Amino acid sequence: MILLLDVGNTNTHVGWGTDKRLGSLGDIPTPAWADGQAPRRLEALLPDRPVTGACFCSVVPAVDERLQQWVRRRFGFAALSLNPSTLRGVGIDYPRPETIGQDRLANAVAVRHHHGAPALVVDFGTAVTFDVVDRAGNYAGGIIAPGLSAMTDYLHEKTALLPRIRIRAPRRVVGRNTEEAMLSGAVFGYRGLVSGIVRELKRELGVRRLPVIATGGYARLIARGLPELDAVVPGLTLEGLRLTALAHCGPEVRA
Repeated sequence: MILLLDVGNTNTHVGWGTDKRLGSLGDIPTPAWADGQAPRRLEALLPDRPVTGACFCSVVPAVDERLQQWVRRRFGFAALSLNPSTLRGVGIDYPRPETIGQDRLANAVAVRHHHGAPALVVDFGTAVTFDVVDRAGNYAGGIIAPGLSAMTDYLHEKTALLPRIRIRAPRRVVGRNTEEAMLSGAVFGYRGLVSGIVRELKRELGVRRLPVIATGGYARLIARGLPELDAVVPGLTLEGLRLTALAHCGPEVRA
């Protein structure tokens, strides 16, 4: 079994993989790496089966060495870091590959493997990212926008009267109070954002059909009533890590 870790700005998503299966083990807060609580939290998530390898991606560089130290101490080997030099299954057509978020590369690996090329991943995390795999099967770039919570929290922090809200499905487009108005702006606004960007990408790529796969915390909410999204895959980033580990480790992943 391969241990899979997707280190995001807010949470570290933990999973496991073999050559045939992907499983989720849960999340730990990413700040737990800084305060020393991550090892204890990870131990509570580990299944009772041998771990023969580890693969991770990270958008928080300060965590990387702490993660590697824990893996070496706990299992006796180094974790495979997904980056442009270890990437398998998708090419890169991008001016500075080292600046691409590792989670975005993992998403590209997974969408290319399962949906072909061209294809688009929309990841609803702390930021909303759009990542394009072009006709040739290369990661070609993308779009970054503020995440839903980042946007609504900013409104709360920078205004005197707007509250902090919990993102959920609005009952109507026209808000009848401040919270409903903010929900409508967030949910319907982001559906419009996705729809408009998909339309422009099809035009720029010169394609009529573009598989669009959504992942991340608010993917299911935004996907409701949005025909441009073909599928919602919560574990897409972990699946990219699983495929990367399989490409590098082969037999170890089958253990």
